[in-house]
Amino acid sequence: METSPLEVAAGLRELANAIVRRMPRREISRAAAGTLHALEAEGPQRITALAEREAVSQPAITNLVQRLEAQDLVSRSADPADARASLISITAHGSAVLHERRVLLDELIGSTFERLSPDDRAAIVAALPALTHFTESHESR
Repeated sequence: METSPLEVAAGLRELANAIVRRMPRREISRAAAGTLHALEAEGPQRITALAEREAVSQPAITNLVQRLEAQDLVSRSADPADARASLISITAHGSAVLHERRVLLDELIGSTFERLSPDDRAAIVAALPALTHFTESHESR
C-alpha cells in the first residue's frame, strides 16, 4: 500500500518536532535562530521583509530584533535605498552563536543516528538527496 502525501507530511512534521524538542535551550530561541539564519543566508534585510519571511507581525519581529541587537547578535544600518528605513544584519557574534547552535544540533542528530540499525542508517543516507531537494523546494515557495 502506498503512503499518502499527508502521511509523509505527518512523519516529517513529527521528525522536525522531535528534533526541535530535544534541542537544549541555549543563548537563543528557535525564532531568534531562524531570524539569524535568514540574515546569514540572505544578507541584510528590512524589518518588514524579516516579518514576512518568519510569518510574524511587524511588532513581533521588531521586538525580537531589539532583543538580538541588545545581545550584539544583529546590527542596524541605514538602508541606502531609503534613508527612513533600516537594514538588519547579523554580526560576527551572531554568526558565532548560530554556528555553535548548529554544531550542537548536528551532534544531537548524529548521536541519535548512530543508535539506529545499519539498515535504518543506510535508508536515511539514501534518502538524503531527496530530502535536500524537498527542503530546497519548500524554502523557495
